[in-house]
Amino acid sequence: MVDATIINLADAVRKSAYQLTGAIADYNPLMHFIGNARFALIGEASHGTHEFYEQRAEITKRLIQEKGFTAVAIEADWPDTYRVNRYVQGANDDPTPAEALSSFQRFPTWMWRNTDVLNFVNWLREYNDALPENAIKVGFYGLDLYSMYISIEAILNYLDKIDPEAAQRARYRYSCFEHFGEDTQTYGYATSFGLTKSCEQEVINQLQELQQRTAEYIQKDSRIKADELFFIEQNARLVKNAEAYYRAMFTDRVSSWNIRDRHMAETLERLVDYLDRQGQQTKVVVWEHNSHIGDARATDMGTLGEVNVGQLVRDRYGSDSVLIGFTTYIGTVTAASNWGGTTELKQVRSALPVSYEALFHQTGLPQFLLLLRNDNPVIANLRQPRLERAIGVIYQPETERISHYFYARLPEQFDAVVHIDDTKGVQPLDRTAYSEMGEPPETFPFAV
Repeated sequence: MVDATIINLADAVRKSAYQLTGAIADYNPLMHFIGNARFALIGEASHGTHEFYEQRAEITKRLIQEKGFTAVAIEADWPDTYRVNRYVQGANDDPTPAEALSSFQRFPTWMWRNTDVLNFVNWLREYNDALPENAIKVGFYGLDLYSMYISIEAILNYLDKIDPEAAQRARYRYSCFEHFGEDTQTYGYATSFGLTKSCEQEVINQLQELQQRTAEYIQKDSRIKADELFFIEQNARLVKNAEAYYRAMFTDRVSSWNIRDRHMAETLERLVDYLDRQGQQTKVVVWEHNSHIGDARATDMGTLGEVNVGQLVRDRYGSDSVLIGFTTYIGTVTAASNWGGTTELKQVRSALPVSYEALFHQTGLPQFLLLLRNDNPVIANLRQPRLERAIGVIYQPETERISHYFYARLPEQFDAVVHIDDTKGVQPLDRTAYSEMGEPPETFPFAV
């Protein structure tokens, strides 16, 4: 039997919420709420739920069309996503959006190689193609740091073309990693426990040299595009931060999490600074898991000393940022049972009774938007800590309370939340089992 207090709170939430019916005007209150903010961070409660991807894309389309947003930055690696960026801007030879997404080959491939992302990338290409000749096209960028060896390869290929001597120096520095056979986890383990010398100084020196020689390269060859130099410099920065991440992975979970999220926030900041130089103030939509988007200080993460992208963006940009979360009560999710496992469509259990998701289920609304900055008794009552569910790329319902729930204060974690009561898993573009490819899986070892 549901407690009367919960029934009363659910009734109050229902009266404050905006029901989502599938109409074009559904998100009008959210558009008004976002106003002139430059950063819209849109989360997801799992890495494999169709409705989260679909609705996030619909919100993003409106932000691009109505609010002048010109960049989408996602929880994915820089070089893989940059290929998609070149496709949506008509700058490479990929014939289809599926081909542009084909660099996402590591587990979990469904996270970005799914039909919802495919449809959005296709829309973005068509939108950019229809812009006036001199208009700023919308870009698509990755913020994460798991592509260390792919980024090293991109740097070496670039330097081979413009500065063979610098390429030789870079090969020497990066050869520090060679005897690990492109196995970053083995590198992290060996350096963490003092079994071998780290490559920290080598990757720092390489980044510094690239930064120092940028002006020289542009002067040397005027055909070198600024965005190409920025792409390569960001790869070098990724290698530096990834090296630190893998060293911390086996000894300090909090430290490695913080390195990763600080890297993503730093990448976002540098991307905005770079795009601002094109002549107008850049507005960015960020797509990441709720665990990265919601302010960590309002969750168990903050208690443990973890920071995240949402917190760092709020600190840096204040009211210019809006954090939007997604929740669900029941349904299915595309996930795996363990790291590197087969892609499965898994049943999601009904949310635990003392969770926000269960409270929202009690409203009886199939899906709704709730703005959390409103100063009213409903929002004040939601500040009482409750359980919140987080499903990453691994879903283990048999240990769900331990594996997939944490305490949060929702109005402090997000500025707005979208609840979709019954959801289904994303449809992957690939239906093959994962095979080892050297780099670790995306999101490892956190799953989000």
